[in-house]
Order: sequence, then structure tokens, then C-alpha cells
Amino acid sequence: MIGLSGELGKDLCDRHLPMSRRDVLKVGGSSMLGLSLGAMLQMKAQASPLAGGGPGWGKAKSIIMIYLQGGPSHLDLWDPKPDAPDNVRSIFKPIPTKIPGVNFTELLPNLAKVNDKFTMMRSVSYTPKGLFNHTAAIYQMMTGYTTDKVSPSGQLEPPSPKDFPNFGSNIVRLRPSNEPMLPFVMLPRPLQESGVVGKGGTAGFLGKAYDPYTLYPPGGDMDMQKMAKIRVDDLEMRPDMFGVRLKRRARLRNSINEAMPVIDKAVEHYNLNTHYDRALDLVSSGRAREAFNLGQEKEALRDTYGRNTFGQSCLLARRLVEAGTRVVEVIWPKVANSDNHSWDVHKGLPKRMKDQSAPMLDMGLSGLMTDLDQRGLLDETMVVCVGEFGRSPEKGVSTSGNGNSADGRDHWPYCYTGVIAGAGIKRGYVHGESDKTGSSPLENPVHPRELLATIYHGFGINPETIVYNHLNQPRELVKAQAVTELFS
Repeated sequence: MIGLSGELGKDLCDRHLPMSRRDVLKVGGSSMLGLSLGAMLQMKAQASPLAGGGPGWGKAKSIIMIYLQGGPSHLDLWDPKPDAPDNVRSIFKPIPTKIPGVNFTELLPNLAKVNDKFTMMRSVSYTPKGLFNHTAAIYQMMTGYTTDKVSPSGQLEPPSPKDFPNFGSNIVRLRPSNEPMLPFVMLPRPLQESGVVGKGGTAGFLGKAYDPYTLYPPGGDMDMQKMAKIRVDDLEMRPDMFGVRLKRRARLRNSINEAMPVIDKAVEHYNLNTHYDRALDLVSSGRAREAFNLGQEKEALRDTYGRNTFGQSCLLARRLVEAGTRVVEVIWPKVANSDNHSWDVHKGLPKRMKDQSAPMLDMGLSGLMTDLDQRGLLDETMVVCVGEFGRSPEKGVSTSGNGNSADGRDHWPYCYTGVIAGAGIKRGYVHGESDKTGSSPLENPVHPRELLATIYHGFGINPETIVYNHLNQPRELVKAQAVTELFS
């Protein structure tokens, strides 16, 4: 019999409530934290090294995914076609970049000065097969798989435990970090189209242990000061925690180990003490709390990223990977299918892109690339910037059943542009080429599945590694091969 000292339930702040995933990360929220987080770290450590090799193999220690949900217009940003017909050509003027012969539009003056640090993929492409709506395309981009159910309106089911995992969940499971730091963080808002929130952003059938820590500050999407409202009390230790509750947890573990030598012997290869110590380190070291404190950065540096939600999210992403976070996903801070600074520019493209979305992208992404490079972090941090699709070359036409104004562009997955950098990726390189109207690739198309395979390859993970779903059926991480030509 195992004897435990103390009164039943006294370590719970809200004894009448069941424990949620958020409670697991709230140090003051439940006396089970040490065990739960320790168990999570233990599971992650069971992953074994996988065979592989080739250019770029295993060079990435972390990744920042800048996800431009909504689908930005490649023709109005990265891939201008000044000689195209009027109904295709962007109204924005082309400008030269650091790479001779490669132009952006005037909306990206800062990125034009630093594109010698990254690779442009001008031939991201796939055939829709029902993926014309945002959520279905987002799910494919984030998981490498297509969804089972799409309603007539184009909307999908909400997230489900049966979903395929977000690529970040696969990475932190197969490449667990040894740092006392949150392994996977998603900010500043969820993936979302209309009322479908978070599809493609969870660990799905891997289980909640591999879900991202979600940092969604309060405030609407038009609130540009949301990042000033970050609260890190989720990761704070209450004054009486170490002195009383944490010691009780240690006694609990010791009591179990002493009373159950057979079980202890059976699990000795999992090195439970190490895992529980790491769990306690995470909440006691203060490392995560410090990483979230943007106020520690110089005002001038914060300005270079842009004083808005997106820019400060990019800065926080750099702080997180610097502190040891493996995966950071910065989701564009606007619902995918919406107005204002959303990339879903069916209407009002000239004003929305010029005055709202493009300036934020230009400052935030260029600031991130420059900052990572100056700190030496770009050598081991992969950066990917991509959306679920681009926009139609021809203005004012409907490709997805949506209405479009004469200056608007509809969804276009057949050819668009993505950016990838760091961790052995070539610098100043353009991969692939679009045709004269930006409608389809002329060479080297890159499917979203191949992009995910390239990310896994960068972490030294074979893209065809088998995982088992909720029905215990074997599935590949992604059914694709890495595009090794992207690596030096």
C-alpha cells in the first residue's frame, strides 16, 4: 500500500473543476503538473534516431514558420509581371533586389534589401481537388494530408483527435529538446477560417502532450498592441509552490518508487528522474517567462520589426528560439477569410495591401531575417514564410465561387511564392520559375507536401517515418521527398 501525507485535494486551486490542457501549463493550477509534464517529456525521449543524409540533413535545431493565412498575392509582392496584360499586371511598380535580375514590388522595400539571405520558391504549386477553401488548404500545408470532410459551404469540421498532426508536433516528438523550455509555441492567434478555429494546428492523433503552447493575447485582430498584453503568469511559480507543493510532488514520486519496485525496474530505461527534473526545471528556471518579456529588447530593435502585432510576434519568435524553443509558428494576425489586413483580397486589394498587410510583412520578416543573421541564429534556425495559396493572375474573376471586385484577386493554388531560409538553405537563390502571367510553374514545382518533407529533412527526420494514427494504422509523416536542391 502506498501512503501519501497531507489532505486530499489541498494542492488543487480549483478542486471542483476537471483538469484541462491549459491547467497542465499553469503551475499554480494543479498538483499534477510535475507528473504530467514529466510524462510528456518522457514520451518525447522515446523517439529513436532515423537514417538519412544528403545536403542539409539535420542542420536545423529550430524553426520559425511565418504562416500567411489568407493567401497573399504573389504577383503584388514577390513575383511581379510588369510585361503581363493590364488585367494581370500589378498596379505596384517592380523594384530591384539584392539579387541581380530578381524584382519585388514596391510594397517590399526592406525585404528587397535582404533577399540575399534567403531562397525564393516561385513555383509552389498543387492541384486543388477540393482545396480551394482556406481551411482545407491550411490543413494540407500544416499536416501534409487532405481532410476527409468538406461541407457544401467549403467549411470543415472543427479540430478532432483523429486529425493528422501539425508538422511542429511531429518535430517535437521526434526531436525532443533538452532545454528547459516550451518546445512548441503558436502565436498570436489560431489558424482560422470563419467559425472553424484551429484546424491543422493541433497534435491530432499524437495526443495533447504534443499540442503547441498557444499564446493568444486578448484583443481583436485590429488591435495592433496585443503583444503588450502578454501575460506569463501561466508559467509563474506561486510563493508557496516550491516550499510546499513541489516538495509534496517529489515525495509522491519517491513513495511510488519505493512501494512499487517491480514497476520502477520495468521503467528504469525511461530515466524518469531526469524527465521529472526537466519538468520542474521548465517552471522553476524562469527561462520561458524571460523569453516572453519583450520589454527586455532595445526600443530601436523593436522598431525595426514594426510596432504591430505581426512585427512583435516575429521578435518574440526570435526570443523563443534563442531560449531553446524548437518550433514557433507565427500565424498572420487576421482570420483567413476576412477584410482589412487579411491577405484574402477579393476586394479592395490596392488599399489593403499597400496600407495594411504589406508594410507589416515587409518590416516584420526583414527584421527577423536580419536579427537572426546578426546573432548567428540563422545558421541553425530554419525560417519558412508561406500561405495556403496565392491569388489569381487575372483580376476580377471567380476561381473559388467567391465574388471579386475588378481590382481583387481570387484563390490560386496552381502557382505562388514561398520563402525559406536558414539551417543550410541556400542564400540569394531563386528556386523554380513561374510563367509570364504567374499562372503556373515553368520549372521545379514545389508541392506543399514536399515543403514539409524538406523541413523534416532539415531536422534529420526521414519524411517517410511511420507514425500510428488513432486506429493504430501506419502512416508516413508525409508522402513526399525533400527538395534537397534548396540546400547548399
